[in-house]
Amino acid sequence: MVASHWAAASAQTPSRRRGAVLERAILDAALDQLGTVGWNGLTMEGVAAAAQTGKASVYRRWPSKEDLVVDALRSGLPRFDTVPDLGSVRQDLLTLCLRARDAMFSRPGLALRSVIHECDSVQAERFHTVIVKGVIEPTLTMLREVINRGIEREEVRRDAANGYVFDAMPAMMMYRSKVCGSEWTDREIEEMIDQLMVPLLRPGRS
Repeated sequence: MVASHWAAASAQTPSRRRGAVLERAILDAALDQLGTVGWNGLTMEGVAAAAQTGKASVYRRWPSKEDLVVDALRSGLPRFDTVPDLGSVRQDLLTLCLRARDAMFSRPGLALRSVIHECDSVQAERFHTVIVKGVIEPTLTMLREVINRGIEREEVRRDAANGYVFDAMPAMMMYRSKVCGSEWTDREIEEMIDQLMVPLLRPGRS
């Protein structure tokens, strides 16, 4: 009896493995499509063709385009789980900004931006949790830690630990990227840190 169960499980393993490989291919294809043709241009058929499978395989796993994109974003978003500690708030913020810039222009980042820029308010509700949990909350958590650490070192004014200050850097990056088409070169990021964040956080500021 045990032997027969083992044989059955062994027989299913290659099938499960193929299923996992196909699912990954479909999710990758969805991210690629979002980054190239955007949300409005993405179709289930196009994703299926890019993944070299039939559209039935896509619809079997995801009944709608929104469901597919939610899973693709969740699977592709970078993990922000280490907070830089380089000895100064300037260096820590610079490192965070460079990470954020690289994430924004990565394949998942381009996919996410197409969703943010192209979806109407009703469609965007589907992705709100993914964006908040996967991008906004981790970024703000790291910013809080960097700024609070700067306060402890007396590099940062004590009243800087508030929501407006935490939002300043992400808001500037998103605004310049979306409205001005900025690609955020290393020099632009350094200038933003030195001309916006450092003066904003400096002790003695009223």
